[in-house]
Amino acid sequence: MRHTGARVLVAGVGNVFLGDDGFGPAVVARLAREPLSDGVRVVDYGIRGVHLAYDLMDGWDALVLVDTLPGDGPAGELRLLEVTDADLAADLPLDAHALHPLAVLISLRRLGGPLPRTVVVGCVPATVAEGMGLSPAVQDAVAPAADRVRVLVAELAVPVGMGGRPCA
Repeated sequence: MRHTGARVLVAGVGNVFLGDDGFGPAVVARLAREPLSDGVRVVDYGIRGVHLAYDLMDGWDALVLVDTLPGDGPAGELRLLEVTDADLAADLPLDAHALHPLAVLISLRRLGGPLPRTVVVGCVPATVAEGMGLSPAVQDAVAPAADRVRVLVAELAVPVGMGGRPCA
């Protein structure tokens, strides 16, 4: 009997017209150059958060969200965090024109869908001012972030019953 791995959605989000906010799309563009394992889909959602919300209704086992994460660290610093149901306690308004990734995940409940296991690969931006192109520090973080996503996908896509754990 052939074991099948978990279905993993890798979602790059961000606005390429706002400097380093284009980090997520840059990382998924790099990932698209080399195919990942079966059951893994890599998508540049850009600012189309509503599309991400509806795609998550298709029963994904895990989500790897790639985005900028504001913080006190130096520009280009990568951060990894796991999102749980407890993180989604806020009641953010659903605005299709300005749908923050957290609002997308919160909207899943309103749409009747469960939160898949969700891991964020984030990068501290240098700037999110108007303009195209990543700052040098964030550009230098794209390749390491893509490598980290590959490792995460390999961990998340391990077949259940073969050492993997079911994703809630």
